Amino acid sequence: MPTISVNRDLLFKSLGKTYTEEEFDELCFKFGIELDEVTSEKQIISKEQGTDRSGGASDDIIYKIDIPANRYDLLCIEGLVQGLKVFLGEFFIFRAKFPKYKTLKPVGGFQRLSIKQSTQVIRPHAVAAVLRNIRFDKNVYSSFIDLQDKLHQNLCRKRSLVAIGTHDLDTIQGPFVYEALSPDSIKFKPLNQTKEYTAAELMDLYATDNQLRHYLHIIKDSPVYPVIKDSNGIVLSLPPIINGEHSKITLNTKNVFIECTATDLTKARVVLDTLVCMFANYCQEPFTVEQCEVETPSGEINIYPDIKTRQETVEVNKINSMVGINEKADHIANLLTRMCLSASSDKDTILVEIPPTRHDIIHACDIYEDVAIAYGYNNITKKFPSFYTTASQLPINKLSDQLREQLAQAGFTESLTFSLCSKEDISEKLRKPLDSIPAVHVSNPKTLEFQVARTTLLPGLLKTVAANRKMPLPLKIFEISDVVLKDNKTDNGARNERHLCAVNYNKSPGFEIIHGLLDRIMQLLEVPFDSNRSGNGYHLKHTEDDTFFPGSCADVIVDGKKVGVMGVLHPEVVTGFDLNLPCSALEINIEPFL
Repeated sequence: MPTISVNRDLLFKSLGKTYTEEEFDELCFKFGIELDEVTSEKQIISKEQGTDRSGGASDDIIYKIDIPANRYDLLCIEGLVQGLKVFLGEFFIFRAKFPKYKTLKPVGGFQRLSIKQSTQVIRPHAVAAVLRNIRFDKNVYSSFIDLQDKLHQNLCRKRSLVAIGTHDLDTIQGPFVYEALSPDSIKFKPLNQTKEYTAAELMDLYATDNQLRHYLHIIKDSPVYPVIKDSNGIVLSLPPIINGEHSKITLNTKNVFIECTATDLTKARVVLDTLVCMFANYCQEPFTVEQCEVETPSGEINIYPDIKTRQETVEVNKINSMVGINEKADHIANLLTRMCLSASSDKDTILVEIPPTRHDIIHACDIYEDVAIAYGYNNITKKFPSFYTTASQLPINKLSDQLREQLAQAGFTESLTFSLCSKEDISEKLRKPLDSIPAVHVSNPKTLEFQVARTTLLPGLLKTVAANRKMPLPLKIFEISDVVLKDNKTDNGARNERHLCAVNYNKSPGFEIIHGLLDRIMQLLEVPFDSNRSGNGYHLKHTEDDTFFPGSCADVIVDGKKVGVMGVLHPEVVTGFDLNLPCSALEINIEPFL
């Protein structure tokens, strides 16, 4: 869940009411958010930089509030205050319970952003809007910047999906061009810098920057970089890295040109809608946004943003059944209105108006959830189901538990390892090329240790052995868990497979120990040994696998099909995991035995 930091006094002033810490904590709970921490600016800086650097910070109380990951409209104080006021029934600026946003067609013609064909190889989409005659002060400006940062970190997936650029429209001249050029041909003065750099030089300049270095990889290896220029050739931004100094936003800015470049057009539209709706109330004509034209490479003209209210119809009986309440239509409509979803009721149905700030509403069940939040989870009466059910363990889990007990009795110690690992763990360290492995890759890994979902349990067990090398020998460990494999035949492109893996680490490989363990497992599963290889039972078949020592590896065949592999690990595999003694291993898929 993303966390936002808001000044308590400013928040209460905006709400028009003061709360004690306990009262505000209770209000947050009722609204579906959580007051995570109460601190101060000085304490925050002390934690991040040390107590000796916090002298210039204020003692203002800061509330850190956890926001649901899908509520992008609550990621700034403007959206939070608006949502809480509607929830409390105190939003009195307009007669409506929620402000009506509208788009404006500029008198002097649309600002136009033209997307060139060259961008299609790196970052193909863009949207744009203008906030006209906006009033900035220190708090509004800070909130404007903070919301962009929160959107970048969450919805934009660290700028990999969407990157936001905001510019002082009075310092630049449209129409604007979005194109992709070679790094050496792009030269401009980046934000907060005093001289010009080429895009290639910026990669080196920001390689050690604590904030921007995390985004360099998005375009660094591309032969062309995306860039936005005005009609005079002035560079507005180098997305998704940094904006230009020439068009930077200040407290004196009156007209803001917003552009979002993206690899996902839907996400770009959500980001643009969220940003402009949150700050449109500071415009001279509140809750209005000026539209822009975006020309695609094919010549098609699209108008953004399209901040329209859409409608959904839900059934009263369905809501009552799903939430577990028994309320009339008018009361449910009132509950939805408190959650910023203006609703009108009929006898059996409710018409719900979904504003452009609520892109999280994509299904009727999302509306049911808001009813439950407004009603209060604590107010829902607990009751026993009206029908009889019998719970039972999944067969695969029952088999796994039974095998765990027997392997422990056989002298092996159970281990539980991470489901994610590095690319190197499943490829180089196991002496296999990465492109030959059906691995599911994480698009935005937090660390190098969590780049892919594991396709085998072996690396995790070898890491466990390496971490326990000082323990008395032999080290005999096992794990029964899922691996993840790519599978184009499934809806999500991947599937789980339950594996059993065991490792013996000693002064001698102990192949006979692993072989004996396999025989015991087959005995427990009542699978006979197929000495004639007739296809009924199990047997071993010699194979060559780069992970194992040549001549000391065998496939495990059950009823004519391969279910696993066993053998003595190759010395390079052993040393690759920082081990120095021989090791034998067994890994089989146990799902065919159900």
